[in-house]
Amino acid sequence: MQVQGKYDAKAFLMEQMTRAQGLRLKRLSEEAYQPAQYDRGLSFAEAARRIQVLEAEIELANSF
Repeated sequence: MQVQGKYDAKAFLMEQMTRAQGLRLKRLSEEAYQPAQYDRGLSFAEAARRIQVLEAEIELANSF
């Protein structure tokens, strides 16, 4: 992610998972007993996908 030899901080931040996503993903992964789903190095998109999957699994489990 370099623009004319310079580091593009905005592009880097857009690709990285946000702090809020990280906190939410960590909580959900613990609640679902799937700690391996949390990884600090995830992209924004992958974190969003994992959050969505874990929320669906937790909702399904709570429906029984």
